[in-house]
Amino acid sequence: MNARILVLVLVFLVFPKQEIYSQLGFSHEVGVIVGPSALYSDFGQRNSAENNVGNTGIGIGLIHYINFAYRADCNCYTRDKYWNDHFKIRTELALHKVNLKHRGRWVADDQQGQAADFLRSMSGKATNFEIGSQLEYFPFSIRDFSARKGSLAPFISAGLHFVAYDPEVTYVNDGDYYGGKYDPATAIRQDGGNTWAFVTSVGIRYKLSVSSDLMLDSRLQYYFSNWVDGLSPDVPENLANEWIYWLNVGYIYYIN
Repeated sequence: MNARILVLVLVFLVFPKQEIYSQLGFSHEVGVIVGPSALYSDFGQRNSAENNVGNTGIGIGLIHYINFAYRADCNCYTRDKYWNDHFKIRTELALHKVNLKHRGRWVADDQQGQAADFLRSMSGKATNFEIGSQLEYFPFSIRDFSARKGSLAPFISAGLHFVAYDPEVTYVNDGDYYGGKYDPATAIRQDGGNTWAFVTSVGIRYKLSVSSDLMLDSRLQYYFSNWVDGLSPDVPENLANEWIYWLNVGYIYYIN
């Protein structure tokens, strides 16, 4: 599924939902988030700090919230129920781009020979376009946070994203392909595909003004596919699915 189709999905699935909630009187928030995203993939040595830090790119997203604590139709708070004062629904459209290289022990300077040279020659690009929703839980009162400039509101969240991934892998044609493990005919896939991702995060909001917040969000995204980076899951060293750690900051505006 390409980006154009995903945008149409957003228009037909998200906007009608907003209209329904608007008719019920709930208020809305919109915002933008951006920050470094590290893809943990089949590139590089597993559990290597050098590899984890090196294979870091950028993520950017547009977000929308349904705020149950406030009614847009009367400019008043909703009935004092636990759900209204502690939960929000977040819808998100996000893009991740990460450049990938093999880093760590197997490509260190003391590693010589055709195999090490082949790994050093490999590079990749992972581009993931995502759309999905999360349920955010605020342990403290949303009403109290909204009423005071400079207040803080921690939260946790969980949800699902639909992902369109588009990997790109480059390498030197040495005829051996690391002992046959990375044979382009079977172990490298340049075509994109679709999958799902489980998303969970811990974050905090800062009340910047009556109508705006700043946000810091620390997130893990686990993909239900091992082809997100374009390298074969059949290689013994590559049995784990890809996942992303995304640390982002955001600006959120209350539109009603």
